[in-house]
Amino acid sequence: MSCSVAKVARSGYYRWLKTADCEDKDHQDYLVINELFQKGKCKYGFRTIKMRLLSDKKIVMNHKKIVRIMKKYWLFTKIRRINPYRSIMKKTAEHRTFENILNRKFNQIVPYKTFCTDITYLFFNHQLAYLSVVKDIATGEAVGWKLSKHLEMSLVLETIENMKNNGSLRLNGFSGIVIHSDQGFHYTNPQYIKKIKNMKMIQSMSRKGNCIDNAPMESFFGHFKDDVEYKDCQTFEELSSAVDDYMGYYNNQRYQWGLKKMTPVEYRNHLLKPS
Repeated sequence: MSCSVAKVARSGYYRWLKTADCEDKDHQDYLVINELFQKGKCKYGFRTIKMRLLSDKKIVMNHKKIVRIMKKYWLFTKIRRINPYRSIMKKTAEHRTFENILNRKFNQIVPYKTFCTDITYLFFNHQLAYLSVVKDIATGEAVGWKLSKHLEMSLVLETIENMKNNGSLRLNGFSGIVIHSDQGFHYTNPQYIKKIKNMKMIQSMSRKGNCIDNAPMESFFGHFKDDVEYKDCQTFEELSSAVDDYMGYYNNQRYQWGLKKMTPVEYRNHLLKPS
């Protein structure tokens, strides 16, 4: 009756009704997805959204549906840019380089066996700070870090000292661990070489000018700069607090698709659990 009054075909009406119902369902799912997207400061991709839906909301949603809804409602994540300030320092005659033992073998499955390390630059409030990090390649866990106002040798030496204070790592010991870096001034310095040797660790180095040889660190710093609003920090102390907070979050709360949807610490415990 209504169709004839409105001069609309019955089949067309039911087709519209079905579409409207679908639109309404999409909107409800969008509200849940957008809540997580905004909570992640518009930096969560579909994989993180899927994991967060399950962990935070107990909702199982197909990743294709998440992608479709995010595209439909224009929920686009920020794209990471290449750091224009990164450069490789020239080594002096007294410094040494080491063989590339890692050789891009990033699919490590044994925790506390293969580490990588690097330094990145952080600009905040017209100031410059330097962040040095050591990362376990197998689990992605940040096992040691140091923030400094100065790019001196103490930066990497104190990073190693902080790593030595990691309780879980200290129990396993450092002997035989491969620690990979670039050929920067700090890592070819005799002080650093001696410290690593005394700990019975094994140095590995990227080929000159090949940042991909240390891709896990490039990826880590990229995500750090995506996730942390470090440019908004007004003081070095505020930046230091933000760095420490993020490291705790990254190791213990940041679920990762490539780690079987676990956090680095959860994945480390999973790998170390007796079979």
